[in-house]
Amino acid sequence: MALSYSNLGLFLFNHMSVIKISEYNPYYKPYIEATNKDLGIVEGLKQNLDDMVSFYSNIPQGKHSYAYAEGKWTIKDILLHTIDTERVFAYRALRISRQDKTPLAGFEQDDYVVHANAEKRTMDSLLEEYRAVRQATITLFSSFDTDTLLFIGEASGFPVSVRAIGYIIMGHENHHLEIINERYV
Repeated sequence: MALSYSNLGLFLFNHMSVIKISEYNPYYKPYIEATNKDLGIVEGLKQNLDDMVSFYSNIPQGKHSYAYAEGKWTIKDILLHTIDTERVFAYRALRISRQDKTPLAGFEQDDYVVHANAEKRTMDSLLEEYRAVRQATITLFSSFDTDTLLFIGEASGFPVSVRAIGYIIMGHENHHLEIINERYV
């Protein structure tokens, strides 16, 4: 497949650069390591979209509201948490890409889950929302040029680059898929 001149730089950048530890909070290192950086951000987001929808679609309905222990999230809680987290991180990427220097606050994931009402929703409605959020994230990251991907802002008291955010989004959902495979299904 031939690459246009405008896409060539992004292709090379995504495939040849190593994300430096100075580009993200060390807490996110396992997420970044849990991604296939050879695909690049946009292709990785697209691949994860297909993988996630297939994975969740194949979980038996009787498991959707299952939690492996008291006080643990259900599978539907985990999916909605993944959606909410992607929204927060995509918003961070947008703000940083526009050179907004305002430090961005963290968020309390447990509060989000408690108030998200995932149990009142069907898996189909959650997957529809996931697809919509992911398409928006893909469109956002597709708009970034190679310079923009290197922009660094502050989130939760740590520096973070736009490109690190893309990989954190993917690695975060990969992390939760691993947990579901180990403890839920």
